[in-house]
Amino acid sequence: MAAYRVSPALQRVLHAVKHASLKSRCCVVIGRAQYSTAYDHNEKTFDKILIANRGEIACRVMKTCKLMGIKTVAVHSDVDASAVHVKMADEAVCVGPAPTNKSYLNMDAIMEAIRQTGAQAVHPGYGFLSENKEFARRLAAENVTFIGPDTHAIQAMGDKIESKLIAKAAKVNTIPGFDGVVKDVEEAVKISNEIGYPVMIKASAGGGGKGMRIAWNDDETREGFRLSSQEAASSFGDDRLLIEKFVDNPRHIEIQVLADKHGNALWLNERECSIQRRNQKVVEEAPSMFLDPETRRAMGEQAVALAKAVQYSSAGTVEFLVDSKKNFYFLEMNTRLQVEHPITECITGLDLVQQMIRVAKGYPLSHKQEDIPINGWAIESRVYAEDPYKSFGLPSIGRLSQYQEPLNLPNVRVDSGIEEGSDISIYYDPMISKLVTYGKTREEALKRMEAALDNYVIRGVTHNIPLLREIIVNPRFISGNITTNFLPEVYPEGFKGHPLTAPEQRELLAAGASLYLAAQLRSQKFLGDLRVSSAHQERKHWELCVELDSGVHMVGVSRSGSTYTVEVDGEKVEVSGDWNLASALLNVTVNGTHRTLQCLSRSASGELSLQYLGTTFKLRVLSKLAAALSKHMPEKVPEDTSSILRSPMPGSVVAVSVKPGDTVAEGQEICVIEAMKMQNSMTAAKTAKVKSVHCKAGETVGEGDLLVELE
Repeated sequence: MAAYRVSPALQRVLHAVKHASLKSRCCVVIGRAQYSTAYDHNEKTFDKILIANRGEIACRVMKTCKLMGIKTVAVHSDVDASAVHVKMADEAVCVGPAPTNKSYLNMDAIMEAIRQTGAQAVHPGYGFLSENKEFARRLAAENVTFIGPDTHAIQAMGDKIESKLIAKAAKVNTIPGFDGVVKDVEEAVKISNEIGYPVMIKASAGGGGKGMRIAWNDDETREGFRLSSQEAASSFGDDRLLIEKFVDNPRHIEIQVLADKHGNALWLNERECSIQRRNQKVVEEAPSMFLDPETRRAMGEQAVALAKAVQYSSAGTVEFLVDSKKNFYFLEMNTRLQVEHPITECITGLDLVQQMIRVAKGYPLSHKQEDIPINGWAIESRVYAEDPYKSFGLPSIGRLSQYQEPLNLPNVRVDSGIEEGSDISIYYDPMISKLVTYGKTREEALKRMEAALDNYVIRGVTHNIPLLREIIVNPRFISGNITTNFLPEVYPEGFKGHPLTAPEQRELLAAGASLYLAAQLRSQKFLGDLRVSSAHQERKHWELCVELDSGVHMVGVSRSGSTYTVEVDGEKVEVSGDWNLASALLNVTVNGTHRTLQCLSRSASGELSLQYLGTTFKLRVLSKLAAALSKHMPEKVPEDTSSILRSPMPGSVVAVSVKPGDTVAEGQEICVIEAMKMQNSMTAAKTAKVKSVHCKAGETVGEGDLLVELE
């Protein structure tokens, strides 16, 4: 039979049919968190909007466009031809190859796509061209509406130096620092000493945590200046840096603003964004436990004053650092839709994308400040394809072999732009989704987040769900005692996964033994009957050996129906469930407590990989005889990692600082790897001579690839 290819247009039709009856992954579908905004089809806006972005934010914008009766156009790179946002759009145009500078940052190609499709407006999402004043100018020159603020506001707030001066003039609290551009590394050292350590070095045109370094002394200033300027040039095409006082142990709290072209501006309450790694947010919530009504109002009014000072018109976010005494200081203004906007939508009922579209068309805001509520509590976890055991999250790539969002649970929202079979590539941000839960109280929202993380199935890539779950159940987080230093303070030696208590370890061992036996018993049957009709009656009791980490535990198991009673370390643990081994999720009851487990893998040799309380644990379950014989098996000798340097993530080599024969000191930089626009300095684990170098600048490396060998 001749091979055939489904056209992109037909793919989009099939995708629409497939998802026509499903609950939206772009909005909360149950309870009070639904949008209270009405979608008036008689209110004329645009016939067709092009979304100059990809992934979850492109899907998010398209969802609102469909509710408003607006046709959508997707742009995509060649590797994104089958991406969800492409299938979801009414039309799609390829704008270049995979690298962002040749596709999603390729203004010429995107402008041609606008002409080709007749789009009347462009929504830029976040990142890419969302805060590029030249792009907004080119759209205006062709009479195409930019769904965002005008070029003056983008330029004024996009430049951190200029924005700080404007904020001062608008009587907004600002952080002490140097208000000009730092010329070179020696001037950076001089300014840092004048301000007083610690200082924050950051890109003038930056955002998203890129091009930012904290320096505590002159040496760190020199290194921070070099790495930040390289990151800034790579990410923003602008290597200018500024330096300001670093506020130690602050909270990161931001105010959502919304303004129109008629001089009206509102503040839509705050978002608590203090849980961060490498200056990038991980968990956000709205509202903040820390703010009282007076501080909230003061921050909101200053945010609106700043928006009015630059004649801002659209949705935007004013970010503040807040110290322990509730003093707050302007950090920056993001002139775009923020990644974490869903939690504001949950507590206010407003659809921010709809508001942006209305404002761009010239309509006045339909709400007053007194109309903006705080209804309930919302929490967002950023689910990334990252290894949380490496610096709280280094990028992972791969194909999603199995993917299941927890939308079966009440008051859960998942903003994603991927599906089963999607590729997480080296070219783009490793975000899988934004997982949002909503409740009448913070406690309710946290409990729902815990359940949602347990029920989220992601296979094929390493992900950060173990870290996210540990954060939301941490007593310090639950109490609200958080700062931007939360992760390094709670995990000073790095994240190691969930530390099992003695009862939890017994639960895990019992669950592993029960799962092992359920699989063994299933293999003895065919169509519900024993494979051998003359076989003896099924056994009811077993003695097993369960290995976990370096511990070996002898357990006794008895079975009654679907319930297993396991004696572990002198304690009895009862485990019951339906034991559907074909399901990605195992819902079991352990001593009366409901648990959702995931069996990630199991082998005929008794090896099990179980996700329990968010963390993946490796067990080995053996019969008593097999355990005795396994002692005679040779053990694999671990690799000496002090003499070799392997890449901890996929990326590209930016620079190599050594050559064979060089002597390096412990902690000395050997090379720099760039992954997802972040530059990471790779250092020597010991003082030694370089034996061989296996990489060079410009090369692409994978996770685990050998970079340098030491003698």
